[in-house]
Amino acid sequence: MTASVKTMEFPMVLLRLADWFLYQFLANSCYRAAMKIKNHGFTFFLKNPSIRSTSSSSSSFSLYPSLTKCNLHGRKYQTLVCDIHGSLLRSHSFFPYFMLVAFEGGSIFRAFLLLLSCPFLWILDYELKLRAMIFLTFCGLRLKDMESVSRAVLPKFYLENLNFHAYEAVCSAGSKVVFTSVPRVMVEGFLKEYLSVDSVVGTELHTKGKFFTGLVSSSGLLVKHRALKEVFGEKRPDVGLGSSSSLHDHLLISLCKEAYVVSKEEAKCNPSSVMPRDKYPKPLVFHDGRLAFLPTPFATLSMFTWLPIGILLAVFRLFVGICLPYNLAILLGITSGVNLKVKGSPPMKSQNGKGVLYVCTHRTLLDPVFLSTSLGKPLTAVTYSLSKMSEILAPIRTVRLTRDRKRDGETMQKLLSEGDLVVCPEGTTCREPYLLRFSSLFAELADEIVPVAMNTNVTMFYGTTASGLKCLDPIFFLMNPRPSYSVEILGKVPRELTCAGGKSSHEVANYIQKELAMALGFECTTLTRRDKYLMLAGNEGVVQEKR
Repeated sequence: MTASVKTMEFPMVLLRLADWFLYQFLANSCYRAAMKIKNHGFTFFLKNPSIRSTSSSSSSFSLYPSLTKCNLHGRKYQTLVCDIHGSLLRSHSFFPYFMLVAFEGGSIFRAFLLLLSCPFLWILDYELKLRAMIFLTFCGLRLKDMESVSRAVLPKFYLENLNFHAYEAVCSAGSKVVFTSVPRVMVEGFLKEYLSVDSVVGTELHTKGKFFTGLVSSSGLLVKHRALKEVFGEKRPDVGLGSSSSLHDHLLISLCKEAYVVSKEEAKCNPSSVMPRDKYPKPLVFHDGRLAFLPTPFATLSMFTWLPIGILLAVFRLFVGICLPYNLAILLGITSGVNLKVKGSPPMKSQNGKGVLYVCTHRTLLDPVFLSTSLGKPLTAVTYSLSKMSEILAPIRTVRLTRDRKRDGETMQKLLSEGDLVVCPEGTTCREPYLLRFSSLFAELADEIVPVAMNTNVTMFYGTTASGLKCLDPIFFLMNPRPSYSVEILGKVPRELTCAGGKSSHEVANYIQKELAMALGFECTTLTRRDKYLMLAGNEGVVQEKR
């Protein structure tokens, strides 16, 4: 009897699988056919051969008008609903953002595992693919690491990928609600902070203590149109925005009074859909993380392929910079791919017997090193925070400051009496085209001040971090295929514009900040090191010395 039951179970399993497959296939096929027929009319579709010839284009058979036809005026008191995935973002794949969480919040091994899963993800349907990415990305991830990535890493990439037309539509509405099947923790911070979204309804993740388990909560993956009914009840939102190629989005916006769609092809190919930097809802001054590119599957594969070569190249470049004479170091550095641009000429020797004070913009820890190499002479650099590793590897003399204004002033006066000195008055690095507030201490110490406009460009890894290991900053910068450094030496500040000419130290500091900003095409701010670390790392960026 038992054997006969087992033999009957196997055919039943096959029948259920076949039934599920036919249901999925026929449901989607019938839906697409219904969209085409409803939009164009069955008779017209049969009689017009030009439409039949273009039936492969999904945008031609959209049930709803394009977003570009949406009137943005008079919507101050209306409610708009949409999804960030496929509507607000130009890229229709959310894989890069899972990769950012895996790499920046987890580890390089977690990111590599997620990359290896790509061939399997491509053959899964939407729901299984999303569950698999959630598990690989979040299993064992700490809650505070996700919070850090959400606050300091993801906003930059969301802003760069934002659909400008969709952003304008969202801004025109008085109330905005986002429904998304991706984890809420990945998007809520950005949507509320930068787009002023009132509510974000997304997939909730299961947690155990201070860690994610990699599973979704008991409510499962969010079904957008069902969630909308739960939130609004019988009331219909005024405007719905969705993707032209998404069944779930069509079901969502069908419950709205007005509905518009974003075409996948238009979002990718139309230059006007790219979000201009000057239109960002908030200036992007600070962000963290090591990756300088959007980690699509192909871009991530390229990074892992380059990684062994990059590590060897970084070691070689470090050796060249530390051990070889300036001229030979420049030659071998350029040969290895480092792009060094030097503009301006070194100043004349100081007349009062003291050294020259070089005031630099601060892009990476290597600023004084590249300035010293460009000038072809040794310099002394003062810094507020420098790891032991960086201090040992530095090819020039480095001196730590204590943040005690009187003691630091005495230290810098002594160093100036011994030779030329480099100072970065911003106190910390900034990646974006902004200059932080300049400390005025340097202006009180010297009358011969030479501003130096320094800038960098990287394509793969950032050479700075607020929450990671600072000792690896130079390594990551030198691991880039073609790291670029620009050094522009401006003329000496006229004596009448220094403290010796009757100006206050704050006036001198502000004047030099403006001159450097003009030379670089940057914008001056009043933000400080404290502001940066409070935003990116949740602390004031001060490490207490252990006694």
